[in-house]
Amino acid sequence: MNKPGFRVVAGVSGSLGSLTALHRAASEARATGATLWAVLAWEPPGGDIAHRGGPCPEPLAAWRRLAVDRLTNALDTAFGSAGPGVPLERLVVLGKPAKVLLSVADRPDDLLVVGAGARGRLRRALLPSVARYCLARASCPVLAVPPSPLHRTFHAVHRRNTWKLPLKTQGLAERH
Repeated sequence: MNKPGFRVVAGVSGSLGSLTALHRAASEARATGATLWAVLAWEPPGGDIAHRGGPCPEPLAAWRRLAVDRLTNALDTAFGSAGPGVPLERLVVLGKPAKVLLSVADRPDDLLVVGAGARGRLRRALLPSVARYCLARASCPVLAVPPSPLHRTFHAVHRRNTWKLPLKTQGLAERH
């Protein structure tokens, strides 16, 4: 199935969840002959308040360059030098992630792919879910990709390291 102009829009932040979603988006684009749009939304440190009195162009340009670098690094981490194997558009936009993604994936035949990472109660209370916002308001299909099984293992190891607990190595290596 090859639809001209069909786009798979993937939200990218550089997190493990967004890299998992980016891989799934590339797979969907490959299966449908679509163009993959990797979209990274960014905000200045401190949010909009930091530049409401009149944006100073130099810091904004520096922050935008950092966002472009973050998108480039995420794509390199996800696909290496070979790339995703489909036509790729890179887009870095100033704004809140959920609103930016919905403004890009604005066609009924687009597919929006977002990470639906595991979130604890505290994180849910402090940070709104981009996936939930998009699922509730999108004008196109939305695919919310759960975290990779390795994601949970990585966070468990990270937690143990943070609290300086011994690492349980049982089950990490199989015996033959």
